[in-house]
Amino acid sequence: MDLLYWIVTYICKFGLEILCRVDKRDEMRRVPAHGPLIVYANHTGNVEIPLIFAELAPRRPVGIAKVESWGGWFLRFIFTLWGVIPIRRGEADMVATRKAIEVLQAGRILGVSPEGTRNKTGILLRAKPGLVLLAQHGNAPLQPIAHWGGEDFLKNLKRFKRTNFHIRVGRRFVLDAGGARMTKEIRQAMADEMMYQLAKMMPAEYRGEYADLDNATEKYLRFLE
Repeated sequence: MDLLYWIVTYICKFGLEILCRVDKRDEMRRVPAHGPLIVYANHTGNVEIPLIFAELAPRRPVGIAKVESWGGWFLRFIFTLWGVIPIRRGEADMVATRKAIEVLQAGRILGVSPEGTRNKTGILLRAKPGLVLLAQHGNAPLQPIAHWGGEDFLKNLKRFKRTNFHIRVGRRFVLDAGGARMTKEIRQAMADEMMYQLAKMMPAEYRGEYADLDNATEKYLRFLE
């Protein structure tokens, strides 16, 4: 399975290099080569997952995806090979949470999307607070990866046109409530601060719910670099 994993991963990498013109690929060097880490990104659902996962090689990240994604044979094959964790949305899926924490305890990268759903336009939606709980229980730092351009991938593919895919990688940080009791409001505030870290790396037209950077705070973020 290890051999098959790397064959598929590098096929994805080289194939996407043909189909996409990746801007700032060297940004991925900011991701640490070792240690537990939660990388989070905006989610258009077209091409960013295989592209970013392939760019993280030789590290072997593990993602989280809705359980419905296993309905088709292709995604079922890829997700099973890459060890993607299925999660039942709309409920407290403790099995998925436990598996995600085990990934971090093993010193690996966990990839998640705070928006909780695909965003076909590429414009940021408001984050769900679930990632905050995962970061706290997993005791791992977080690192934002912003991207844009991938929302046009399928449209460009039909026109035999390469897609301009842009990547920006932000600073690593941990969440710190400063001794305050963790309320629903604080968890959402943390999630919003995390999303502003994505928004400030993106062009203004993609920032959506986080368009007004004057509202961005870093009260609960403790940067590691």
